[in-house]
Amino acid sequence: MKRYLLLTYFLLTGLFLTAQIGGTKVYEFLNLPQSARVTALGGYLFSVVDEDVNLAYSNPAALNPMMSGGISFNHNFQLADLNNGHVAYAKYVKKWDMTLHGNVQYMGYGEFNATDEFGNINGTFTAKEYAMTVGAGRQLYEKLSVGVNLRLISSRFESYNSLGWTGDVAAMYQDTASLFSAALVFKNIGSQLTAYTEGRFESIPYNAHLSITKRLRHLPLRFSLIYSNLNRWNILYDDPNAEDTFLFLGGEEPEENKFGIWADNLARHFTFNTELLLGPKDGFKIRFGYNHLRKKELSVTNFRSLTGFSLGFGMRVKRFRFDYGHAFYHLAGGSNHLTLSVALEEFTKTRIIK
Repeated sequence: MKRYLLLTYFLLTGLFLTAQIGGTKVYEFLNLPQSARVTALGGYLFSVVDEDVNLAYSNPAALNPMMSGGISFNHNFQLADLNNGHVAYAKYVKKWDMTLHGNVQYMGYGEFNATDEFGNINGTFTAKEYAMTVGAGRQLYEKLSVGVNLRLISSRFESYNSLGWTGDVAAMYQDTASLFSAALVFKNIGSQLTAYTEGRFESIPYNAHLSITKRLRHLPLRFSLIYSNLNRWNILYDDPNAEDTFLFLGGEEPEENKFGIWADNLARHFTFNTELLLGPKDGFKIRFGYNHLRKKELSVTNFRSLTGFSLGFGMRVKRFRFDYGHAFYHLAGGSNHLTLSVALEEFTKTRIIK
C-alpha cells in the first residue's frame, strides 16, 4: 500500500506543476533519445520489455534478467555538428532478484568564438554536458515491475558551470498472454545543486509519460502509443508571428476554431510508433515513428516536409546487435543515430533467461 501511495503522490504533485515546453529549463539534453532504436520510434519507448539495455534509461521498470551482461554504445550525429551519445551496461543480481544498470550520457555543442562587446575574437570556448545514471528494477508481482533511476548531471558553458540531480520512478504492467504492456514513468524529478549564476536556480525538465504497447498475435507487428506531459495540459506554442483572426466588434472565436485548437493540443501529447519484427527470434526490425509535437513546432509554414517522422532498422548478428535511426527535425536536416550492442554473457554461456 505504501508503494501505491508514493506513486500516487508523485503523480498528483506533477499535476500542479507549470512549465514551458522549451527554452526555460536546464539540462534539456536529458530528453534526447538515448539509442538509435528510440530515435527511429519518434523519441520515446517506455512499455517494451526485451534484452535492450538502453531502455532502462527511459524506464527503469523495464530492467529484466534478459539485459544481464548487455553493453551498448550509442552516438547521435545532430544538426550543426552537435553530438550526443550514451553508453549503458546492466547486470542481474540473483541474490536480490534485481537487475541493476549504469550509463553515461554526454552532449557536445562544439567550439565557439569568444568575443568582446566590439566583436573582436579573443579566443574560443566549448560547451559540454554529462549525466551519469544508476538504477535498479525488479519484478514486484507476476505482471507488475517497478524501477528507479538516480542521475548526477554536470553542465559547462564557457565559464558557467552547474551541477544537478534527477530521479526517475516507473511502474510497468505486462501481460504476456495477451501480448500487452503499459508503463507509467515520472522522468527527471530533481533540481540543480549549484546554479550557473549564484543564487539563480532554474527548473528541471520534469515530465510524466503514460505508454501502452500491443503486439499482434498473427502478424509480426508491435505498436506503441505514448502520452507525454501528463503534468501539463496546454503545450501549445504561442507564436507571435501567427496571423490573428479578425473578430468583428470583439466577437468570440468560432466554436470550430476552439475545437481545432483543443484537438491540436491533445494531439501534441501523443507519439505513435511501430516495429516490424522479422526473421528468427525477431532478428531484423524495421521501425517507424511519428511525434506530433515535433511536427507542429519545427515545421516551416507553407513548406511540406517529413518533420516529426522518424524511421530506422535493427539487426542482430550472433552476439552483436546494430541499430540505425533517423529523425526528421527540419527542412535543414535531421539526426542520424547509431547503436552497437553486445551481449557479453553469451560469450561465457552464462546468460540468464527468465
